[in-house]
Amino acid sequence: MTAYRSALAAALLAASAFTGAAHAQAAQSAAASYINAPVAAPVAAPISHSSHCGLFETCASTRIGLGRGDFIVRLSAIGVLPQDRDSKLWLNGAAIPGRVKATRQAAPEFTFEYFFTDNVSVDLIAASTRHEIAADSTPYGHIDVGSAWVLPPTVTFAWHFRPHKRFNPYLGVGGSLTWFHNVSPAGGLVQKLNMGVTGGPAINAGFDYQLVGNWFFNVDVKQIFMRAHAWANDRGSGAFIKAHDSLDPTVVGMGIGYRF
Repeated sequence: MTAYRSALAAALLAASAFTGAAHAQAAQSAAASYINAPVAAPVAAPISHSSHCGLFETCASTRIGLGRGDFIVRLSAIGVLPQDRDSKLWLNGAAIPGRVKATRQAAPEFTFEYFFTDNVSVDLIAASTRHEIAADSTPYGHIDVGSAWVLPPTVTFAWHFRPHKRFNPYLGVGGSLTWFHNVSPAGGLVQKLNMGVTGGPAINAGFDYQLVGNWFFNVDVKQIFMRAHAWANDRGSGAFIKAHDSLDPTVVGMGIGYRF
C-alpha cells in the first residue's frame, strides 16, 4: 500500500512538471511572436512645396512697402482745378479789361513710377482733360471762347519718408510740358482759336498705403504752374484777340496701384 502511494505521488509530480514546462514554452513563444511582429511606421502628412501666392493675398514672400527696384502702375480718378490766377487780354493790340476762366474737369489718370533707391522715385503721369474757356468783364461782356483738350505729361522726383512700410508718405518736385489739342472755337465773335504749347514747374505730395499683396492705395495732390497763351481769329480780321492766363491747375487724385 505504501509503495502504491509513492508511485501515485511521483506520477503527479511528473505531470505537474510537464504542465509547467508546457506553459513556460507557450509564454516564451507568445513573447517572441509579440517582439518579432512588424511595427507600422507613422504616416506623415504630405509636405507641400508650392510657393504660389494669390493675386489678392499677402504671403510670407510678399514684400511690405515700396523700395529700391520697385515699379508700380496706378489708375486714379483725378480732378483738374484751374486757378486762373492772372489774366491779360488784348484786342487788336490794345490791352482791354477782362478775365479768362477755364472750367474744372474730372478724368482718369495713369501713373508709372520707378524707385531708384528706397527713398527716391520718378513718376510720369498720363491724362488728358477737356476744358471750356471763356472771358468775363470784357468790353463785349461775357465771351465764350471755345474748348480745348489738355495733355500735360508731368514728371516728378519724389522723396519717400517710410520705405518698406505699409504707410509711406512722400513729397516731390518736377515739371510739366503741356499741349492743347482738339481746339474748337465757340463761334460768334471767336471764329478761330489757337493755343500755344506751355509748361512749368510742378510740386506734389501724397502717400501710398499697402492694402493686400502688391496692391496699394494712393492719394496725390499736384500743383502745376503754367501760363497759357491763346489767339482768337486772324490778324486784320477786325477782332484779333490775344490772351494770357495763369492756369496753374491743382490736380487732386485718388486711385489704386499694383507693384510689378
